[in-house]
Amino acid sequence: MQYVLVSSCLLGKPVRYDGRGVPNGDAVLARWLEQGRVVPVCPEVAGGMPIPRPPAEIEPGKDAAAVLSSQARVVAVTGDDVTVPFVRGAHEALAAARERGIRVAVLKEGSPSCGSGYVYDGHFAGRRQPGAGVAAELLRRAGVRVFSEKQWPEAAACLALLEADDGR
Repeated sequence: MQYVLVSSCLLGKPVRYDGRGVPNGDAVLARWLEQGRVVPVCPEVAGGMPIPRPPAEIEPGKDAAAVLSSQARVVAVTGDDVTVPFVRGAHEALAAARERGIRVAVLKEGSPSCGSGYVYDGHFAGRRQPGAGVAAELLRRAGVRVFSEKQWPEAAACLALLEADDGR
């Protein structure tokens, strides 16, 4: 059986920057939980960030790839550089995926760690830009297929294909 990495906040755990969770009632997630497939992860907490914590964004004009290559920073709204815990947390998420042979992840969209389709632009003005968070980028580089919480059917289809290929 394939395991799936899922953002802890999507499971209702109060780990987001604002100390809340964002529970998701999707049928795919419910089925995976019932099957014991879900491995929860919060890269920011795993990297040592407190709960709650100030919002953070990748600096303007940069992306997660630049953060991972030490060419950009993740900055809190307070101005504090929080790059180190974000990168550490991304590596913790990857270690969790490798430990269980995980090849599919469903992560919280928009997060500077977990976003898979968009992140915020670094100006703390609520403006989105296409891109990935630091953990999502690192997971993708390692071959993990990363989906957002708006893509449960796509994630389930991907998982089914991977399991079918494993059965051959």
